[in-house]
Amino acid sequence: MNDKTQCELSIIMPCLNEAETVETCVRKAHNFLLRAGIDGEVIVADNGSTDGSHKMAYSADARVVNVDAKGYGNALLGGIQAAKGKYIIMGDADDSYDFSNLEPFVQKLREGYDLVMGNRFKGGIAPKAMPFLHKYLGNPVLTKIGQVLFKCPCGDFHCGLRGFDREAIKKLDLRTTGMEFASEMVVKAVLFKMKIAEVPTTLSPDGRSQPSHLRTWRDGWRHLRFMLLYSPNWLFWYPGLALMFVGTIIALLVMRGSIIICGVTFDLHTLLYASMAIILGFQSSIFAVVSKTFAITEKLLPPSRRLKFLLRYLTLEVGLIIGTILSCIGLAGSISTMIIWANASFGELNPSVTMRIAIPSLTLLTLGIQVVLFSFMLSILGLKRQ
Repeated sequence: MNDKTQCELSIIMPCLNEAETVETCVRKAHNFLLRAGIDGEVIVADNGSTDGSHKMAYSADARVVNVDAKGYGNALLGGIQAAKGKYIIMGDADDSYDFSNLEPFVQKLREGYDLVMGNRFKGGIAPKAMPFLHKYLGNPVLTKIGQVLFKCPCGDFHCGLRGFDREAIKKLDLRTTGMEFASEMVVKAVLFKMKIAEVPTTLSPDGRSQPSHLRTWRDGWRHLRFMLLYSPNWLFWYPGLALMFVGTIIALLVMRGSIIICGVTFDLHTLLYASMAIILGFQSSIFAVVSKTFAITEKLLPPSRRLKFLLRYLTLEVGLIIGTILSCIGLAGSISTMIIWANASFGELNPSVTMRIAIPSLTLLTLGIQVVLFSFMLSILGLKRQ
């Protein structure tokens, strides 16, 4: 162990008004350390309790760390900062997790895994331990989304009992302050290609008489929002490409004239909406590149080889050339419609002819200007990256 590591394991419990259960949790954790012969400590990260939780934790021989900044994530970050263990196991202080059976977590950590997640669905969920919506909708759906977006190997994405290597987790630079802290830890561990294992664990009914701190819809949305924000590809890139592809196909089909499919006529209005789809799709794709570049610059996401390859060739000068070409084509089409109008003595025109020129021309002109602006934006981000 290095000089900064004074014990092998720190067991951290975030606490906010858990006077009814925190003492029980601390004693279970101490008994586990004693039985397993592990050199460790129990830390209660008190987040401003007003019911005497810190006194109960002291009486059970826990090291109490006072964290003034409110929030589940803040409490855990404060506990992690104060921890002396090489490894850390975190879990709620409401007596729902079994702190007397942490051997599987320690074993996996000793084997070299950076993050060890508990799986309540494999270990067993006692009756009334998890609300119906959480058990059959919230956790399964959010876990599946995490698996799709990030290829996460975990089957219980939001299990609060988990262990990790302290130094490895510190490198992730975790920042969220609320309940989404749990998601950030897993997502970043996957993105930064850390070694992740999963072990069965149990969940018992909350031992407190007061309502849970968890708010089903609010906290569920915060977890979902976080996962989407950390996945620019799924949030912006894939939808953008789909919109551009569909819009382009439809525009090409109706540009020469109306078409009839199953008795339905598709004409100028269809061309207009297809044009809008192309523009919106391109904007969404731009957001994907800009947001991912910013996230990598700020070290929120790991470097991407594909993005690096793209930025190597999509320089400011290349963007200006492409944008200028698109703008010139669009401008030429717009001028041609003006000529047609002039030939008609600026009178009435046949929309079926002129709009099939005007709509694609304005689309290209808009895309050209967007490419120019996008190129300058990337160059600004590139200055900071260098």
